[in-house]
Amino acid sequence: MAIDLASIQELRDRTGLGMMDCKKALIEADGNIELAVELLRKKGAAIAAKRSGKETAEGLVVSYIHPGDRVGVLLELNCETDFVASNDQVRQVAKDIAMHIAALKPLYLSPEDVDSKFLEHEKDILRAQLADSGKPEKIVNQIMEGKLQKLYSEVCLLKQTFIKNDQITIEQLLQETIAKTGENIKIRRFARYEVGA
Repeated sequence: MAIDLASIQELRDRTGLGMMDCKKALIEADGNIELAVELLRKKGAAIAAKRSGKETAEGLVVSYIHPGDRVGVLLELNCETDFVASNDQVRQVAKDIAMHIAALKPLYLSPEDVDSKFLEHEKDILRAQLADSGKPEKIVNQIMEGKLQKLYSEVCLLKQTFIKNDQITIEQLLQETIAKTGENIKIRRFARYEVGA
C-alpha cells in the first residue's frame, strides 16, 4: 500500500517521531492513522521497557509558578545524557509535568511510594464501606483492588491522567518521551508548594 506524505506528516505531528518510523507504522496499519498511533505507542512501551535498566545520572530541574504566584512546583527529571536533558522536547515535557503537578496535587510519585499509614487508613475506610454489602469475600477483594487502583490514579503522579491529554497517564507520557529520545527518563522527585496550605 502506498502511503502519502500528508499522512506521514500528520502522524509525525501527532507523535513527534521520525518520518521512517511513521511511514513503517502507517504501512503496518494499512494507512489507518489511529491504528498507527496505537502501534507506535506499543513500540514506545517496548523501548521504554528495554531502557528501564539504564542509569539516569543526568537530567534537569524545572520550576513552574502558577499565575497569581500562589502555587509553585519543583521537578527533577533524570535521563541518561546531558544532551537529552538539554533537548527542547524533554524540557517541554518536564514543564508540562510540573504544571500538571500544580493543578492535580499528587501526593506521591508511584504506588510504591504511598505511605503505609495513609494506605492502611484508606483500606480501613474501604473495608467499612463494604462490610455490610453482603457480597462474597472474593467479590469484596476485587472491589477493594479496583478502589485502590482508583486511589492510586488520584494520589500517584505516574498513574494520574495527563492534564493536557486525557488519553494517557503521566507514566505513558514518559514512555512516549523515552521512545522519541531513545533514552531512559525518570521523574526522580517533585515538590509542590501552595501559599497557606
